[in-house]
Formats: sequence, C-alpha cells, structure tokens
Amino acid sequence: MKMTTLCYLEKDGKYLMLHRTKKENDENRDKWIGVGGKFEDRESPEDCMRREILEETGLTVTAFQYRGIVTFVSDRYPTEYMHLFTVTDWEGVEKECDEGELAWIEKERLLTLPMWVGDRIFLELIANAATPFFSLKLTYLGDTLTEAVLDGETLAIS
Repeated sequence: MKMTTLCYLEKDGKYLMLHRTKKENDENRDKWIGVGGKFEDRESPEDCMRREILEETGLTVTAFQYRGIVTFVSDRYPTEYMHLFTVTDWEGVEKECDEGELAWIEKERLLTLPMWVGDRIFLELIANAATPFFSLKLTYLGDTLTEAVLDGETLAIS
C-alpha cells in the first residue's frame, strides 16, 4: 500500500501539469499528471502536498482546497491512496522539475493529453467547484480501467 498526493495548481484557466519523462521505471512514464508524490514519515496529506509542490516546482503553497481521495487498485502495482488537492495561490519562482517537464495547460486541452483514463474522471470532478469532497475508487487491469466507483456508486465507463 502507498499513500500519495496529487495537486493541480490553477491560474488563468490553466493547470500546472507534469509530463513524466525523466525517471526510469516510472508507472506514469510519458503521461501528463498533476504535481505530487509519496508521503514521508509523520506527514499529513497537507504536509506532503506542500513539500512535493515545493520540491517539484519551487513554489510555496498559500491557498488550497482538499478535494478528495482516490483509491487505485491494480494488478501491477500496490494499492494506492491518493489525496487530491487544488491550489489557487502560492509564492516563489517556478523551477525546472527533475521528474519531467512542467507546463501550464488550458483546462479545455487537458483531456487531449496522454493520461490515465481514471484521471479524466477526477479532473471533471474537480473542474466543478460545486463538487463536494469525494471518494473515487479506480480499478485497473494493466492500463485498462475496469471499474470506477464514486462515493460508493459504480460509474459507467466509456
């Protein structure tokens, strides 16, 4: 089991996205994801989110919203509990990331990028500011999403 955070920094109708191209044996290789990573000992979800954003972008978070928890179940990887955040304010100067290329991507363009199918589901959920905190379970067989369950209700997968 692993615990992670995933964060979407938001400004001017864009999210800061990370194109994962630099790490060997990366389960997210060549995909576009938000910024985040694994918990360290004694960290809360907020601690991990702030540290990962600082490490990967050079930015210090000053305003955020905790949006949900995503449970990933896979036949290839350990079960992952990912804490999802949106970030609307920060300080500092953006730096180069050692895990891939950072780019500000228009929200309307996000779904055209190579990403996990399940990421499209939670991106749509966080795009709606009225969506309350949610729990989403995504089950994968290889790279294929086989089940999506939102707050205990099975979703149709297209």
